[in-house]
Amino acid sequence: MPLLEIKNLSVTFPSRKGDFIAVDDVSLSVEPGEILGIVGESGAGKSTVGNAVISLLETPGYMSGGSIWLKGARIDDLDDNLKTAIRGKRIGMIFQDPLTSLNPLETVGAQLIETIILHLKLDDKAARARAIDLLNQVGIENAQERVDHYPHQFSGGMRQRVVIALALCSDPEVVIADEPTTALDVSIQAQILDLLRKLCEDRNVGMIMITHDMGVIAEITDRVAVMYNGKLVEIGKTEDVLYKPTHEYTKSLISAVPRPDKRTHRFPLVTYIEDVETLPDDVKLSDLWIGKARDYKAFDGPMLTVDKLKLDFTIKHGIFKRNNKYFTALKGVSFDIRQGEVFGIVGESGSGKSTIARCVTGIYEPTEGTISICGADLNKLEDKNKQNYYRRQTQMVFQDPFSSLNGRMRVENIIAEPIIFHKQAADKAEVKKIVDELLEVVGLGTGASRKFPHEFSGGQRQRISIARALATRPRFLICDEPTSALDVSIQAQILNLLKDLQEELGLTMMFISHDLPVIRQMCDRVAVMKSGEILEIADTEDLFTAPKHAYTKSLLKLMPKFRT
Repeated sequence: MPLLEIKNLSVTFPSRKGDFIAVDDVSLSVEPGEILGIVGESGAGKSTVGNAVISLLETPGYMSGGSIWLKGARIDDLDDNLKTAIRGKRIGMIFQDPLTSLNPLETVGAQLIETIILHLKLDDKAARARAIDLLNQVGIENAQERVDHYPHQFSGGMRQRVVIALALCSDPEVVIADEPTTALDVSIQAQILDLLRKLCEDRNVGMIMITHDMGVIAEITDRVAVMYNGKLVEIGKTEDVLYKPTHEYTKSLISAVPRPDKRTHRFPLVTYIEDVETLPDDVKLSDLWIGKARDYKAFDGPMLTVDKLKLDFTIKHGIFKRNNKYFTALKGVSFDIRQGEVFGIVGESGSGKSTIARCVTGIYEPTEGTISICGADLNKLEDKNKQNYYRRQTQMVFQDPFSSLNGRMRVENIIAEPIIFHKQAADKAEVKKIVDELLEVVGLGTGASRKFPHEFSGGQRQRISIARALATRPRFLICDEPTSALDVSIQAQILNLLKDLQEELGLTMMFISHDLPVIRQMCDRVAVMKSGEILEIADTEDLFTAPKHAYTKSLLKLMPKFRT
Protein backbone atom coordinates (compact mmCIF):
# COMPACT_ATOMS: atom_id res chain seq x y z
CA MET A 1 0.00 0.00 0.00
CA PRO A 2 1.41 3.46 -0.93
CA LEU A 3 2.14 5.84 1.94
CA LEU A 4 0.47 8.68 0.03
CA GLU A 5 -1.81 8.24 -2.98
CA ILE A 6 -3.29 10.97 -5.17
CA LYS A 7 -6.08 9.63 -7.38
CA ASN A 8 -7.36 11.55 -10.43
CA LEU A 9 -6.82 14.93 -8.77
CA SER A 10 -8.35 18.00 -10.41
CA VAL A 11 -8.17 21.54 -8.99
CA THR A 12 -10.28 24.40 -10.34
CA PHE A 13 -10.05 28.17 -9.79
CA PRO A 14 -13.32 29.96 -10.67
CA SER A 15 -13.14 33.52 -12.00
CA ARG A 16 -15.31 36.05 -13.81
CA LYS A 17 -13.71 34.91 -17.06
CA GLY A 18 -14.62 31.27 -16.42
CA ASP A 19 -13.12 28.29 -14.63
CA PHE A 20 -9.36 27.75 -14.78
CA ILE A 21 -8.29 24.11 -14.36
CA ALA A 22 -4.90 24.27 -12.60
CA VAL A 23 -4.55 20.49 -12.15
CA ASP A 24 -6.27 18.13 -14.57
CA ASP A 25 -6.80 14.45 -13.63
CA VAL A 26 -3.37 13.82 -12.04
CA SER A 27 -2.61 10.53 -10.29
CA LEU A 28 0.59 10.04 -8.23
CA SER A 29 1.76 7.84 -5.38
CA VAL A 30 4.62 7.91 -2.87
CA GLU A 31 5.98 4.80 -1.14
CA PRO A 32 7.55 4.81 2.36
CA GLY A 33 11.15 6.04 2.10
CA GLU A 34 10.66 7.20 -1.50
CA ILE A 35 11.33 10.67 -2.92
CA LEU A 36 9.10 11.60 -5.85
CA GLY A 37 10.17 14.64 -7.87
CA ILE A 38 7.70 16.90 -9.71
CA VAL A 39 9.07 19.22 -12.41
CA GLY A 40 7.52 21.57 -14.96
CA GLU A 41 7.03 25.20 -15.91
CA SER A 42 5.74 27.97 -13.69
CA GLY A 43 1.97 27.48 -13.72
CA ALA A 44 2.22 23.76 -14.57
CA GLY A 45 0.38 22.86 -11.37
CA LYS A 46 3.30 21.48 -9.32
CA SER A 47 2.76 23.55 -6.18
CA THR A 48 -1.02 23.24 -6.52
CA VAL A 49 -0.71 19.46 -6.16
CA GLY A 50 1.29 19.93 -2.95
CA ASN A 51 -1.17 22.50 -1.59
CA ALA A 52 -4.09 20.20 -2.34
CA VAL A 53 -2.49 17.39 -0.32
CA ILE A 54 -2.28 19.59 2.80
CA SER A 55 -5.61 21.36 2.12
CA LEU A 56 -4.05 24.78 1.64
CA LEU A 57 -5.45 25.71 -1.76
CA GLU A 58 -5.75 29.45 -2.24
CA THR A 59 -9.32 30.76 -2.28
CA PRO A 60 -11.40 30.38 -4.44
CA GLY A 61 -9.57 27.27 -5.65
CA TYR A 62 -11.06 23.90 -4.75
CA MET A 63 -10.66 20.19 -5.48
CA SER A 64 -13.06 19.59 -8.36
CA GLY A 65 -12.26 15.90 -8.70
CA GLY A 66 -10.30 12.98 -7.30
CA SER A 67 -9.22 11.93 -3.82
CA ILE A 68 -6.14 11.89 -1.54
CA TRP A 69 -5.23 8.93 0.68
CA LEU A 70 -2.70 8.67 3.55
CA LYS A 71 -1.84 5.12 4.62
CA GLY A 72 -5.05 3.83 3.07
CA ALA A 73 -7.32 6.40 4.74
CA ARG A 74 -8.94 9.17 2.73
CA ILE A 75 -8.01 12.63 4.04
CA ASP A 76 -9.38 15.18 1.54
CA ASP A 77 -12.97 14.80 2.78
CA LEU A 78 -12.21 15.22 6.51
CA ASP A 79 -13.54 18.19 8.49
CA ASP A 80 -11.28 21.21 9.01
CA ASN A 81 -10.20 20.26 12.54
CA LEU A 82 -9.00 16.81 11.45
CA LYS A 83 -7.23 18.29 8.42
CA THR A 84 -5.46 20.76 10.72
CA ALA A 85 -4.37 17.89 12.98
CA ILE A 86 -2.81 16.07 10.01
CA ARG A 87 -1.15 19.18 8.58
CA GLY A 88 2.20 19.74 10.28
CA LYS A 89 2.04 16.59 12.41
CA ARG A 90 1.72 13.81 9.81
CA ILE A 91 2.40 15.85 6.66
CA GLY A 92 5.13 18.50 6.81
CA MET A 93 5.52 21.30 4.27
CA ILE A 94 8.67 23.17 3.25
CA PHE A 95 7.68 26.34 1.39
CA GLN A 96 9.78 28.14 -1.21
CA ASP A 97 9.75 31.59 0.40
CA PRO A 98 10.99 31.42 4.01
CA LEU A 99 9.76 34.94 4.78
CA THR A 100 6.14 33.84 4.34
CA SER A 101 6.70 30.83 6.64
CA LEU A 102 8.35 32.66 9.55
CA ASN A 103 6.89 35.22 11.93
CA PRO A 104 9.19 38.29 11.87
CA LEU A 105 8.10 39.26 15.43
CA GLU A 106 9.24 36.02 17.07
CA THR A 107 12.65 34.38 17.39
CA VAL A 108 13.19 31.27 15.29
CA GLY A 109 13.55 29.31 18.53
CA ALA A 110 10.15 30.43 19.79
CA GLN A 111 8.55 29.34 16.53
CA LEU A 112 10.25 25.95 16.58
CA ILE A 113 9.46 25.36 20.26
CA GLU A 114 5.80 26.27 19.76
CA THR A 115 5.43 23.71 16.96
CA ILE A 116 7.35 21.00 18.85
CA ILE A 117 5.21 21.43 21.98
CA LEU A 118 2.01 21.43 19.91
CA HIS A 119 2.75 18.18 18.06
CA LEU A 120 5.15 16.23 20.33
CA LYS A 121 3.83 17.32 23.76
CA LEU A 122 7.33 17.97 25.18
CA ASP A 123 8.05 20.41 28.00
CA ASP A 124 9.78 23.74 27.35
CA LYS A 125 13.29 22.53 28.19
CA ALA A 126 13.07 19.39 26.02
CA ALA A 127 11.46 21.36 23.17
CA ARG A 128 14.27 23.94 23.25
CA ALA A 129 16.90 21.18 23.19
CA ARG A 130 15.18 19.61 20.18
CA ALA A 131 14.97 23.00 18.43
CA ILE A 132 18.73 23.53 18.87
CA ASP A 133 19.43 19.99 17.65
CA LEU A 134 17.30 20.57 14.53
CA LEU A 135 19.13 23.83 13.76
CA ASN A 136 22.42 21.95 14.04
CA GLN A 137 21.11 19.23 11.74
CA VAL A 138 20.23 21.72 8.99
CA GLY A 139 23.70 23.27 9.13
CA ILE A 140 23.23 26.44 11.20
CA GLU A 141 26.46 27.13 13.09
CA ASN A 142 26.39 28.22 16.72
CA ALA A 143 22.78 27.05 17.03
CA GLN A 144 22.84 27.49 20.82
CA GLU A 145 23.05 31.27 20.32
CA ARG A 146 21.24 31.63 16.99
CA VAL A 147 18.09 29.94 18.30
CA ASP A 148 17.31 33.27 20.00
CA HIS A 149 17.76 35.36 16.83
CA TYR A 150 14.94 36.76 14.69
CA PRO A 151 14.35 35.80 11.02
CA HIS A 152 15.72 39.15 9.73
CA GLN A 153 19.07 38.34 11.37
CA PHE A 154 19.53 35.36 9.01
CA SER A 155 20.49 35.39 5.35
CA GLY A 156 18.01 34.01 2.78
CA GLY A 157 19.67 30.60 2.74
CA MET A 158 19.85 30.48 6.52
CA ARG A 159 16.13 31.29 6.77
CA GLN A 160 15.37 28.42 4.40
CA ARG A 161 17.27 26.09 6.70
CA VAL A 162 15.11 27.28 9.61
CA VAL A 163 11.97 26.54 7.56
CA ILE A 164 13.25 23.02 6.85
CA ALA A 165 13.87 22.50 10.57
CA LEU A 166 10.32 23.74 11.23
CA ALA A 167 8.89 21.17 8.80
CA LEU A 168 10.85 18.31 10.39
CA CYS A 169 10.30 19.13 14.05
CA SER A 170 7.16 16.97 14.48
CA ASP A 171 8.58 13.81 12.82
CA PRO A 172 6.11 13.80 9.88
CA GLU A 173 5.32 10.70 7.82
CA VAL A 174 5.22 12.67 4.55
CA VAL A 175 7.13 15.85 3.63
CA ILE A 176 6.18 18.07 0.72
CA ALA A 177 9.18 20.18 -0.25
CA ASP A 178 8.26 23.06 -2.60
CA GLU A 179 11.50 24.44 -4.09
CA PRO A 180 13.37 23.89 -0.78
CA THR A 181 16.84 24.65 -2.19
CA THR A 182 16.08 27.66 -4.42
CA ALA A 183 17.86 30.14 -2.13
CA LEU A 184 20.73 27.82 -1.18
CA ASP A 185 24.28 27.66 -2.50
CA VAL A 186 25.71 24.31 -3.63
CA SER A 187 27.48 23.50 -0.34
CA ILE A 188 24.40 24.11 1.82
CA GLN A 189 22.19 22.51 -0.84
CA ALA A 190 24.30 19.36 -0.62
CA GLN A 191 23.89 19.33 3.17
CA ILE A 192 20.13 19.82 2.94
CA LEU A 193 19.71 17.15 0.25
CA ASP A 194 21.77 14.70 2.33
CA LEU A 195 19.61 15.55 5.34
CA LEU A 196 16.36 15.00 3.41
CA ARG A 197 17.60 11.76 1.89
CA LYS A 198 18.76 10.49 5.30
CA LEU A 199 15.38 11.45 6.78
CA CYS A 200 13.58 9.32 4.20
CA GLU A 201 15.94 6.36 4.59
CA ASP A 202 16.17 6.32 8.40
CA ARG A 203 12.54 7.12 9.23
CA ASN A 204 10.81 5.71 6.15
CA VAL A 205 9.40 9.15 5.40
CA GLY A 206 7.86 9.69 1.97
CA MET A 207 8.66 12.94 0.17
CA ILE A 208 7.37 14.96 -2.77
CA MET A 209 10.18 17.19 -4.08
CA ILE A 210 8.79 20.05 -6.19
CA THR A 211 11.61 21.83 -7.99
CA HIS A 212 12.79 23.31 -11.28
CA ASP A 213 16.41 22.29 -10.56
CA MET A 214 17.23 19.21 -12.63
CA GLY A 215 20.47 18.76 -10.68
CA VAL A 216 18.45 18.37 -7.47
CA ILE A 217 16.10 15.94 -9.23
CA ALA A 218 19.06 13.83 -10.38
CA GLU A 219 20.73 13.99 -6.99
CA ILE A 220 17.91 12.98 -4.66
CA THR A 221 14.75 11.59 -6.29
CA ASP A 222 13.83 7.97 -6.99
CA ARG A 223 11.09 8.77 -9.52
CA VAL A 224 10.12 11.96 -11.31
CA ALA A 225 6.81 13.25 -12.68
CA VAL A 226 6.74 15.90 -15.41
CA MET A 227 3.78 18.30 -15.53
CA TYR A 228 2.70 20.68 -18.27
CA ASN A 229 -0.42 22.89 -18.25
CA GLY A 230 -1.88 21.04 -15.28
CA LYS A 231 -1.48 17.59 -16.84
CA LEU A 232 0.92 14.78 -16.07
CA VAL A 233 2.83 14.19 -19.33
CA GLU A 234 5.50 11.72 -18.18
CA ILE A 235 6.45 9.75 -15.07
CA GLY A 236 9.08 7.13 -14.39
CA LYS A 237 12.36 6.32 -12.70
CA THR A 238 14.55 9.42 -12.46
CA GLU A 239 17.33 7.94 -14.57
CA ASP A 240 14.90 6.97 -17.35
CA VAL A 241 13.15 10.37 -17.48
CA LEU A 242 16.37 12.42 -17.39
CA TYR A 243 18.43 10.35 -19.82
CA LYS A 244 15.76 8.70 -21.98
CA PRO A 245 12.76 11.08 -21.99
CA THR A 246 9.86 10.09 -24.24
CA HIS A 247 7.68 13.24 -24.27
CA GLU A 248 8.76 16.16 -26.46
CA TYR A 249 8.17 18.64 -23.64
CA THR A 250 10.47 16.69 -21.29
CA LYS A 251 13.19 16.56 -23.98
CA SER A 252 12.92 20.31 -24.53
CA LEU A 253 12.92 21.06 -20.79
CA ILE A 254 16.07 19.04 -20.17
CA SER A 255 17.89 20.64 -23.11
CA ALA A 256 17.41 24.10 -21.55
CA VAL A 257 19.40 23.27 -18.39
CA PRO A 258 22.69 25.28 -18.31
CA ARG A 259 25.73 23.13 -19.06
CA PRO A 260 28.04 22.69 -16.05
CA ASP A 261 30.81 21.10 -18.13
CA LYS A 262 31.48 23.68 -20.86
CA ARG A 263 30.64 27.23 -21.92
CA THR A 264 28.16 27.90 -24.71
CA HIS A 265 27.28 31.19 -26.40
CA ARG A 266 23.54 31.06 -25.67
CA PHE A 267 21.13 29.15 -23.45
CA PRO A 268 18.93 26.66 -25.36
CA LEU A 269 15.24 27.57 -25.13
CA VAL A 270 12.30 25.27 -24.39
CA THR A 271 11.03 25.34 -27.96
CA TYR A 272 8.00 23.22 -27.05
CA ILE A 273 6.41 26.27 -25.39
CA GLU A 274 8.53 29.26 -26.49
CA ASP A 275 6.27 32.22 -27.21
CA VAL A 276 8.20 35.30 -26.06
CA GLU A 277 7.77 38.41 -28.18
CA THR A 278 10.99 39.58 -29.78
CA LEU A 279 12.11 42.66 -31.64
CA PRO A 280 12.03 42.48 -35.45
CA ASP A 281 15.30 41.22 -36.95
CA ASP A 282 16.02 44.58 -38.58
CA VAL A 283 15.83 46.47 -35.26
CA LYS A 284 19.04 46.64 -33.20
CA LEU A 285 19.16 47.51 -29.52
CA SER A 286 21.85 50.08 -30.27
CA ASP A 287 19.40 51.94 -32.55
CA LEU A 288 16.84 52.36 -29.77
CA TRP A 289 16.70 54.99 -27.02
CA ILE A 290 18.47 52.79 -24.48
CA GLY A 291 21.37 52.24 -26.87
CA LYS A 292 21.93 55.80 -28.01
CA ALA A 293 24.83 57.85 -26.72
CA ARG A 294 24.62 58.39 -22.97
CA ASP A 295 25.58 61.70 -21.40
CA TYR A 296 28.28 60.09 -19.28
CA LYS A 297 31.89 61.23 -19.23
CA ALA A 298 34.42 58.91 -20.84
CA PHE A 299 36.64 57.06 -18.41
CA ASP A 300 39.64 54.78 -19.01
CA GLY A 301 39.90 52.85 -15.73
CA PRO A 302 37.76 50.13 -14.15
CA MET A 303 33.99 50.68 -14.02
CA LEU A 304 33.92 49.73 -10.33
CA THR A 305 36.71 49.67 -7.76
CA VAL A 306 36.07 48.27 -4.28
CA ASP A 307 38.96 48.77 -1.86
CA LYS A 308 39.24 47.28 1.65
CA LEU A 309 35.48 47.28 2.11
CA LYS A 310 34.30 46.46 5.61
CA LEU A 311 30.77 46.38 6.99
CA ASP A 312 29.66 45.70 10.56
CA PHE A 313 26.08 45.01 11.60
CA THR A 314 25.05 45.73 15.19
CA ILE A 315 23.39 42.57 16.51
CA LYS A 316 23.08 43.63 20.15
CA HIS A 317 23.01 47.13 21.61
CA GLY A 318 24.74 47.79 24.91
CA ILE A 319 24.21 50.68 27.31
CA PHE A 320 27.28 52.32 25.77
CA LYS A 321 28.45 52.04 22.17
CA ARG A 322 31.59 50.16 23.23
CA ASN A 323 29.34 47.44 24.69
CA ASN A 324 27.56 46.82 21.37
CA LYS A 325 27.99 43.43 19.76
CA TYR A 326 28.78 43.39 16.03
CA PHE A 327 28.66 40.92 13.20
CA THR A 328 31.26 41.63 10.49
CA ALA A 329 29.61 40.91 7.14
CA LEU A 330 32.50 42.14 4.97
CA LYS A 331 36.14 41.87 6.04
CA GLY A 332 38.28 44.16 3.89
CA VAL A 333 37.00 43.10 0.46
CA SER A 334 38.89 44.45 -2.59
CA PHE A 335 38.30 43.90 -6.33
CA ASP A 336 37.61 45.81 -9.53
CA ILE A 337 35.32 45.31 -12.51
CA ARG A 338 36.54 46.31 -15.95
CA GLN A 339 34.36 48.19 -18.40
CA GLY A 340 32.24 45.86 -20.56
CA GLU A 341 32.98 42.88 -18.30
CA VAL A 342 30.55 40.48 -16.63
CA PHE A 343 32.00 39.86 -13.17
CA GLY A 344 30.54 36.97 -11.19
CA ILE A 345 30.43 36.57 -7.41
CA VAL A 346 29.71 33.14 -5.90
CA GLY A 347 29.74 31.80 -2.37
CA GLU A 348 27.55 30.26 0.27
CA SER A 349 24.59 31.98 1.94
CA GLY A 350 25.83 34.64 4.33
CA SER A 351 29.20 34.97 2.58
CA GLY A 352 28.56 38.66 1.79
CA LYS A 353 27.67 38.53 -1.94
CA SER A 354 24.43 40.54 -1.73
CA THR A 355 25.91 42.78 0.97
CA ILE A 356 28.51 44.01 -1.53
CA ALA A 357 25.74 44.83 -4.03
CA ARG A 358 23.83 46.77 -1.40
CA CYS A 359 26.94 48.74 -0.47
CA VAL A 360 27.61 49.61 -4.12
CA THR A 361 24.04 50.80 -4.64
CA GLY A 362 24.04 52.87 -1.44
CA ILE A 363 21.51 50.75 0.46
CA TYR A 364 24.16 50.00 3.11
CA GLU A 365 26.83 52.44 4.26
CA PRO A 366 30.21 50.71 4.69
CA THR A 367 32.03 50.84 8.02
CA GLU A 368 35.37 51.23 6.25
CA GLY A 369 36.80 51.22 2.74
CA THR A 370 35.97 52.93 -0.55
CA ILE A 371 33.65 52.27 -3.49
CA SER A 372 34.46 54.09 -6.71
CA ILE A 373 32.43 54.16 -9.91
CA CYS A 374 34.37 55.53 -12.88
CA GLY A 375 37.00 56.85 -10.47
CA ALA A 376 34.57 58.78 -8.23
CA ASP A 377 34.47 57.77 -4.54
CA LEU A 378 30.73 57.61 -3.85
CA ASN A 379 31.11 58.14 -0.10
CA LYS A 380 32.86 61.48 -0.63
CA LEU A 381 30.26 62.96 -2.98
CA GLU A 382 28.29 65.51 -0.99
CA ASP A 383 26.60 67.28 -3.91
CA LYS A 384 23.18 65.68 -4.54
CA ASN A 385 23.36 66.26 -8.31
CA LYS A 386 26.73 64.50 -8.50
CA GLN A 387 25.40 61.64 -6.38
CA ASN A 388 22.41 61.23 -8.71
CA TYR A 389 24.68 61.40 -11.75
CA TYR A 390 26.72 58.42 -10.57
CA ARG A 391 23.79 56.53 -9.03
CA ARG A 392 21.95 56.80 -12.35
CA GLN A 393 24.77 54.89 -14.01
CA THR A 394 24.25 51.94 -11.65
CA GLN A 395 21.02 49.93 -11.52
CA MET A 396 20.07 46.67 -9.84
CA VAL A 397 17.93 43.66 -10.74
CA PHE A 398 16.83 41.95 -7.52
CA GLN A 399 16.27 38.26 -6.79
CA ASP A 400 12.55 38.53 -6.05
CA PRO A 401 10.81 40.65 -8.71
CA PHE A 402 7.47 40.64 -6.88
CA SER A 403 8.78 42.32 -3.72
CA SER A 404 10.88 44.81 -5.72
CA LEU A 405 7.88 46.05 -7.75
CA ASN A 406 5.15 48.28 -6.30
CA GLY A 407 2.00 46.17 -6.49
CA ARG A 408 -0.23 49.26 -6.51
CA MET A 409 1.34 50.80 -9.60
CA ARG A 410 0.72 49.90 -13.22
CA VAL A 411 3.73 48.67 -15.17
CA GLU A 412 3.96 51.87 -17.23
CA ASN A 413 4.27 53.94 -14.03
CA ILE A 414 6.81 51.55 -12.49
CA ILE A 415 9.11 51.89 -15.51
CA ALA A 416 8.44 55.61 -15.98
CA GLU A 417 9.33 56.52 -12.37
CA PRO A 418 13.16 56.53 -12.77
CA ILE A 419 12.87 58.20 -16.21
CA ILE A 420 10.94 61.09 -14.67
CA PHE A 421 13.11 61.27 -11.52
CA HIS A 422 16.36 61.49 -13.50
CA LYS A 423 14.77 63.82 -16.11
CA GLN A 424 15.46 61.48 -19.03
CA ALA A 425 12.51 62.70 -21.14
CA ALA A 426 11.20 66.09 -22.24
CA ASP A 427 7.48 65.41 -21.74
CA LYS A 428 4.87 62.71 -21.01
CA ALA A 429 4.68 61.67 -24.65
CA GLU A 430 8.41 60.92 -24.70
CA VAL A 431 8.15 59.05 -21.40
CA LYS A 432 5.41 56.82 -22.86
CA LYS A 433 7.47 56.22 -26.00
CA ILE A 434 10.49 55.15 -23.92
CA VAL A 435 8.36 52.86 -21.71
CA ASP A 436 6.78 51.18 -24.76
CA GLU A 437 10.21 50.69 -26.28
CA LEU A 438 11.59 49.12 -23.11
CA LEU A 439 8.64 46.71 -22.89
CA GLU A 440 9.30 45.66 -26.49
CA VAL A 441 13.01 45.17 -25.72
CA VAL A 442 12.31 42.80 -22.81
CA GLY A 443 9.75 40.81 -24.81
CA LEU A 444 6.50 41.84 -23.10
CA GLY A 445 5.02 44.16 -25.72
CA THR A 446 3.26 47.48 -25.18
CA GLY A 447 0.05 45.76 -24.04
CA ALA A 448 1.73 45.04 -20.69
CA SER A 449 1.94 48.71 -19.73
CA ARG A 450 -1.60 49.01 -18.28
CA LYS A 451 -1.40 45.87 -16.15
CA PHE A 452 -0.33 45.43 -12.52
CA PRO A 453 2.59 43.19 -11.38
CA HIS A 454 0.28 40.48 -9.94
CA GLU A 455 -1.12 39.87 -13.44
CA PHE A 456 2.23 38.45 -14.62
CA SER A 457 4.18 35.24 -14.03
CA GLY A 458 7.50 35.26 -12.15
CA GLY A 459 9.53 35.35 -15.36
CA GLN A 460 7.45 38.19 -16.79
CA ARG A 461 7.84 40.18 -13.57
CA GLN A 462 11.60 39.77 -13.81
CA ARG A 463 11.42 41.20 -17.34
CA ILE A 464 9.60 44.23 -15.91
CA SER A 465 12.41 44.61 -13.35
CA ILE A 466 14.99 44.54 -16.13
CA ALA A 467 13.03 47.15 -18.12
CA ARG A 468 12.93 49.39 -15.05
CA ALA A 469 16.67 48.91 -14.47
CA LEU A 470 17.37 49.95 -18.08
CA ALA A 471 15.15 53.03 -17.81
CA THR A 472 18.01 55.33 -16.77
CA ARG A 473 20.29 54.00 -19.53
CA PRO A 474 22.84 52.67 -16.99
CA ARG A 475 26.27 51.47 -17.95
CA PHE A 476 26.65 49.27 -14.86
CA LEU A 477 24.02 46.62 -14.03
CA ILE A 478 24.02 44.60 -10.79
CA CYS A 479 22.10 41.31 -11.01
CA ASP A 480 21.52 39.71 -7.59
CA GLU A 481 20.32 36.13 -8.14
CA PRO A 482 18.08 37.29 -11.02
CA THR A 483 16.94 33.80 -12.05
CA SER A 484 17.16 31.67 -8.88
CA ALA A 485 13.37 31.53 -8.46
CA LEU A 486 12.66 30.79 -12.13
CA ASP A 487 12.26 27.45 -13.90
CA VAL A 488 14.84 26.49 -16.50
CA SER A 489 12.91 27.67 -19.56
CA ILE A 490 12.19 31.15 -18.15
CA GLN A 491 15.75 31.27 -16.82
CA ALA A 492 17.07 30.64 -20.33
CA GLN A 493 14.95 33.49 -21.73
CA ILE A 494 16.08 35.98 -19.04
CA LEU A 495 19.76 35.05 -19.26
CA ASN A 496 19.76 35.28 -23.07
CA LEU A 497 18.11 38.70 -22.76
CA LEU A 498 20.82 39.86 -20.32
CA LYS A 499 23.53 38.52 -22.63
CA ASP A 500 22.07 40.43 -25.59
CA LEU A 501 21.78 43.63 -23.57
CA GLN A 502 25.31 43.33 -22.26
CA GLU A 503 26.83 42.67 -25.68
CA GLU A 504 24.85 45.19 -27.74
CA LEU A 505 24.74 48.04 -25.21
CA GLY A 506 28.25 47.54 -23.84
CA LEU A 507 26.94 47.12 -20.30
CA THR A 508 29.23 46.24 -17.42
CA MET A 509 27.65 43.71 -15.06
CA MET A 510 28.10 42.32 -11.58
CA PHE A 511 26.37 38.94 -11.59
CA ILE A 512 25.69 37.38 -8.18
CA SER A 513 24.52 33.78 -8.11
CA HIS A 514 24.91 30.48 -6.28
CA ASP A 515 24.16 28.61 -9.52
CA LEU A 516 27.61 27.61 -10.78
CA PRO A 517 26.54 26.42 -14.27
CA VAL A 518 24.84 29.82 -14.83
CA ILE A 519 27.97 31.64 -13.61
CA ARG A 520 30.06 29.64 -16.09
CA GLN A 521 27.81 30.62 -18.99
CA MET A 522 27.42 34.30 -18.07
CA CYS A 523 30.68 35.62 -16.60
CA ASP A 524 34.15 36.63 -17.80
CA ARG A 525 35.75 36.56 -14.34
CA VAL A 526 34.56 35.16 -11.03
CA ALA A 527 35.23 35.97 -7.37
CA VAL A 528 34.66 33.25 -4.77
CA MET A 529 33.53 34.45 -1.32
CA LYS A 530 33.28 32.86 2.10
CA SER A 531 32.53 34.47 5.48
CA GLY A 532 32.87 38.02 4.20
CA GLU A 533 36.18 37.52 2.38
CA ILE A 534 37.21 36.92 -1.24
CA LEU A 535 39.24 33.71 -1.44
CA GLU A 536 39.94 33.61 -5.17
CA ILE A 537 39.45 35.68 -8.32
CA ALA A 538 40.10 34.12 -11.72
CA ASP A 539 38.97 34.04 -15.34
CA THR A 540 35.86 31.88 -15.50
CA GLU A 541 37.23 28.97 -17.48
CA ASP A 542 40.42 28.91 -15.38
CA LEU A 543 38.32 28.80 -12.22
CA PHE A 544 36.19 25.90 -13.46
CA THR A 545 39.02 23.88 -14.98
CA ALA A 546 41.88 24.64 -12.58
CA PRO A 547 40.62 26.13 -9.29
CA LYS A 548 43.37 27.07 -6.83
CA HIS A 549 41.65 27.51 -3.47
CA ALA A 550 40.47 24.42 -1.57
CA TYR A 551 37.04 26.00 -0.95
CA THR A 552 36.54 26.64 -4.68
CA LYS A 553 37.45 23.03 -5.39
CA SER A 554 34.89 21.84 -2.84
CA LEU A 555 32.16 24.06 -4.36
CA LEU A 556 32.80 22.68 -7.85
CA LYS A 557 32.85 19.13 -6.52
CA LEU A 558 29.46 19.64 -4.88
CA MET A 559 27.87 21.10 -8.02
CA PRO A 560 24.91 18.84 -8.95
CA LYS A 561 25.32 17.17 -12.33
CA PHE A 562 22.96 14.99 -14.27
CA ARG A 563 24.70 14.78 -17.63
CA THR A 564 26.93 11.77 -18.26
